[in-house]
Amino acid sequence: MLQAPRRKPRREDVVAAIERMRLLQIDSIHVVARSPYMVLHSRLGDYPVAWLDEALGDGRIAECWAHEACFVGARDLAVHRAWRERGSHWAQRHAERMHREHKPSMDALLARIRGEGPVLASDFPREDRGASGWWEWKPEKRWLEAWFALGDLMVTRRERFQRVYDLAERVLATLDPPFSPSELDTEQLRRHFILDSVRALGITQARWIADYFRLKPAVTARELAPLLAEGELLEVAVRGWDAPGYVHREHATVLERARGGRLRATHTTLLSPFDPLVWDRARALAMFDFDYRIECYVPAPKRRYGYYVLPILHRGALIGRLDAKAHRAEGVFEIKALFLEPAVEPSPRLAGELAAAIVRTANWHGTPRVRLGRCRPAALGAMLRAEWK
Repeated sequence: MLQAPRRKPRREDVVAAIERMRLLQIDSIHVVARSPYMVLHSRLGDYPVAWLDEALGDGRIAECWAHEACFVGARDLAVHRAWRERGSHWAQRHAERMHREHKPSMDALLARIRGEGPVLASDFPREDRGASGWWEWKPEKRWLEAWFALGDLMVTRRERFQRVYDLAERVLATLDPPFSPSELDTEQLRRHFILDSVRALGITQARWIADYFRLKPAVTARELAPLLAEGELLEVAVRGWDAPGYVHREHATVLERARGGRLRATHTTLLSPFDPLVWDRARALAMFDFDYRIECYVPAPKRRYGYYVLPILHRGALIGRLDAKAHRAEGVFEIKALFLEPAVEPSPRLAGELAAAIVRTANWHGTPRVRLGRCRPAALGAMLRAEWK
């Protein structure tokens, strides 16, 4: 995300972006655009959100458990399913326990799908109509999710972002490129995910690698030594770090440009709270001096910045955050509060580029009228309002 897109996005860019990141985390909160759509917008610009849904329905991407529940490229699904078979993810262990406790009901549900075809959770009515939230899912929804984690069910498409579940063998038959089971053993799979993590992160310390795909145990410098010896990874010293950095060999050219001072960041955009750039709090702090916490899961009295706070990426730096809410019926993109980092001074250029980024997001979201609340510092608010006159 160093430079803004140089052309209008195309359908194939959605899959290409997911393949570059190696995964795209799914989250259903829609105070603003749901996270996977927004992560793509930060990288692709003004694209139709239907393209992500179409890619899933066409079998060019698939859903699986990775970092959390994620979209992955169809070509990468085989290694994820092979890794799942090792029982390495908490979601699978939870699903196995649920199957032991609810085996007759879960087996009956699977048999129904085998005989009658795909289902949505909404196909099953619930009695306690007032219940809400994932912690109060009806039993059928929990069982569907358990079968999904176990790999017997997959998501064939989404309807209004709701999962449509079908037998895995039927979904696998629709993938493009065609699905072929991975023959990698456990050690080879771990190596694969370590390399993919470093490739996706760009530059990383050893201690940040495991979180990308939830690998256990943690990755160490000792484990990376053979990959350095083989030339798969490059080791670099980074100013201010107390540990070496690692770069994938595919990024060697970019690394040399950075060393020569020829890598310029010009892009300004708003990030999803679930963007891989800010997943790891320690990495965001070390790389960007940006202390970020997803506060939608924090009790309201303990929040510092707001419920759904979007980090602001400006020319290669995380310079601030804004608490946003989209009022879709009114066409209003509300910024309840906007905060620059203490060391960031507002300037006309910063205000102009940030104002343009906010407008791009608001227009893409279908909420073109921007309503700005409080700003820190207050001078930035005046500059932004002047840009929008």
